[in-house]
Amino acid sequence: MPRILSQLRDEAWRIFHAGVAAVDPVAAVQQHVVCQGDTLVVDGTPYDLRRYEHIYVIGAGKAGAMMSQGLEALLGERLHAGAVTVKYEHLAPVSRVTLHEAGHPIPDPAGVAGADAMMRLAHQAGERDLVICLLSGGGSALSPAPSPGITLEEKQQLTGLLLACGATINEINTLRKHFSRLKGGQLARCVAPATLITLVLSDVVGDRLDVIASGPTVPDPSTFAECHEIIARYALAERLPGSIHTHLQRGLSGDIPETPKAQDPIFARCQTVIIGSNRIALQAACAEAQALGYATLVLSSSVQGEAREIARVYAAIGREIRDGGMPLPPPACILSGGETTVTIQGAGKGGRNQEFALAAALDIAEWDGIVVLSGGTDGTDGPTDAAGAVADGQTLSRAQALGLDAGSYLKHSDSYPFFAALDDLLITGPTGTNVMDIYMVLVG
Repeated sequence: MPRILSQLRDEAWRIFHAGVAAVDPVAAVQQHVVCQGDTLVVDGTPYDLRRYEHIYVIGAGKAGAMMSQGLEALLGERLHAGAVTVKYEHLAPVSRVTLHEAGHPIPDPAGVAGADAMMRLAHQAGERDLVICLLSGGGSALSPAPSPGITLEEKQQLTGLLLACGATINEINTLRKHFSRLKGGQLARCVAPATLITLVLSDVVGDRLDVIASGPTVPDPSTFAECHEIIARYALAERLPGSIHTHLQRGLSGDIPETPKAQDPIFARCQTVIIGSNRIALQAACAEAQALGYATLVLSSSVQGEAREIARVYAAIGREIRDGGMPLPPPACILSGGETTVTIQGAGKGGRNQEFALAAALDIAEWDGIVVLSGGTDGTDGPTDAAGAVADGQTLSRAQALGLDAGSYLKHSDSYPFFAALDDLLITGPTGTNVMDIYMVLVG
């Protein structure tokens, strides 16, 4: 491998890791939360800790353990108790917060138990107590709390029906919130009248607070009437579990209260702060690239769409820089972030970032000095132990030497074994954070 290509690949790793390090949950908490004597300052808002009898910590998400670590370091013995749910194997050393491990992306009974523990603390908090809620990517799946009379399996059946019929993520979230005891601002209802501070590590395009972890501590703009419209739109009424149908009808008739809206007094003593996001990660990655001598351009933190199609655009940008110096002269680094999707076309193994890199590899084959990296900031990509993968102009020729047909692997959504054979998987292990993905094109 030519030295210049080796250098590009090494520097792609460095730039990616700089982005991930910038959204380290411990550092993010301590950047936005400061304890000065008896005063806790959260993003500029002071709280006199002498006014509170107890401080509780609750929450859910992949970064929950490290966010808890950051808070424990700040509050020490002032922290009375905590219950935070994290993905299996996403633990960190804590002493005062109880961590509950649960399933993600498929909710499981352990998640229900974790949600119950969170709600017990929330209900325990009184008017003279302070509750700090920690939310991060995966928080919705990690805090399943079906409404009374609905089982976890029935709620999963509803989600499966919505996914199969092509409902949008916003439509799915609208129904999730109305069949939950926690989502859509209902955790804030549990906490009231205590003071509530929510610290958020965003994994959502656009950083919408009512979408991150299904918005358990913020007002919910959606309604039971919208749920009814969605079910009618996709002709699901006859296929719903009986308990779901009954709950919906009770909501429409007013027997069950709506999710809390913006004017609800339960939000009068609430503060919500985004402490980490994809934009922050991209800014840090950009700074690292500039320090390494690259001309840089951040395209967007809101990339969405089919992974293989987006990848072709990035490959085309890399070729344009290499061939004509546009939109930047080489050496250049193009960065963006977001969350692509994959329409699975086979029984293969992979994830959206690995598919992105494989599709790009096909379009930069034999182009010198172009490297494409796609990686998940949480360290996992799909059901694999890789965060993503790295590709360059020699990827296809190296694969062919091993008897691997890149086009066939892409056709069957089988990117993991392809990159594993080339030793080009991006392996970081769980990073403890989660702010979606980073996409990068480096041109030497």
